[in-house]
Amino acid sequence: MLTVNDPGSGLGYVLSACVLLASFNSPAYGTEDPEAHNLRHQRLQPEFAGPIDNLTVPVGKEVSLSCVVNNLGEHKVGWLRSRDQTILTLHTRVVTHSPRISISFDNHRTFTLHISRVKESDKGCYMCQVNTPEMKKQSGCIDVHVPPDIISEYSSSDTAVNEGDNVTLSCHATGHPQPIVTWRRENGEPMLIRKNVRDLTLVDVHRGKTLFLWKVDRRQMGAYLCIAANEVPPAVSKRVIVSVNFQPTIVIPNQLVGSPLGKEVHLECYAEAYPKTINYWVKNRGEILLEGTENAVVPVEVISSSDSRAKYTIQENRSVYKVYMSLFIKDFNMSDVGTYNCVATNSLGRAEATIRLYNLTGAGGGGQDHPEDSENSARCPKHSIRPFLLILCLLYVSRFMSSR
Repeated sequence: MLTVNDPGSGLGYVLSACVLLASFNSPAYGTEDPEAHNLRHQRLQPEFAGPIDNLTVPVGKEVSLSCVVNNLGEHKVGWLRSRDQTILTLHTRVVTHSPRISISFDNHRTFTLHISRVKESDKGCYMCQVNTPEMKKQSGCIDVHVPPDIISEYSSSDTAVNEGDNVTLSCHATGHPQPIVTWRRENGEPMLIRKNVRDLTLVDVHRGKTLFLWKVDRRQMGAYLCIAANEVPPAVSKRVIVSVNFQPTIVIPNQLVGSPLGKEVHLECYAEAYPKTINYWVKNRGEILLEGTENAVVPVEVISSSDSRAKYTIQENRSVYKVYMSLFIKDFNMSDVGTYNCVATNSLGRAEATIRLYNLTGAGGGGQDHPEDSENSARCPKHSIRPFLLILCLLYVSRFMSSR
């Protein structure tokens, strides 16, 4: 007798074939409604969960772009650089040779592209792709901020001009965003900007790549700072020194100086010049007392029979183009009466001014009151003379000389 379950019987084979055929015709094996099948198929297609954020990053830092995909299934995700379609990663594997590129993933749906030590060349968009029959993709972009940098070869360096010439200072900077360039004086003082011969303006800050100084004068001499800054610290600066050359000029506060005998006499003068001057004092237009030294006090030995101490001392203080010169004469006596010339000289010229030193008669025990007294018998009265009578004394001597 044959049984249905007997695999060796012919009837068993027939019944098994019928059951298999019936199973293929069931909805689970291909007889599903086409619309239902399409809906189910669409539900299972990968979809992006949201857009990729655009990011801004300073150069040298790390940036990460995340691509989130739902219903990924067996599909794969890749990252590409948009501008040249270079493949960077395939699913969880890095395929580029750059050691700065890496990939991380989470729960089989978030794929994050990491770029370390970001360079300016990394700026641009990056594409996340899913290998569906109709490829799905979306992009995220990064903007790389670069700190400012001043291009020395295209910017001004230290410059020297003659007084009255025009000066143009330029400063070129790179960076992203484009840096803002400003000018200011290094010492913090306002800049003197001349629009025409008479129109002078004081400006604390000048904005722009170019600073134009028209008919520059000595007051505009000094150090200027070109400063470039954007949203990325730090700001950078370049120092430019403007030197204004001019011949010496001298101003004397007092051309006539009187002193009692035995006192210390102080003579002073102010010189202006650039380049730096050689400064010295001349007595009676013949004897050079001292050649100037910068910012120093230097004694000059003029030894007499009655005094072995330093007779003369000079002080000189310099500030850019200004020089203040002082001559001190110790123990003033009649041999010190005469003229003293303050002299300044540089490569552009020479200037001098004269100070006449005289004795105040009676203030130090009696004596002559003017250098001319050694050559004539004119005398001021021997009694004590107050300063406001000095003019009368001078008129007395002048009248006596004219009568001769």
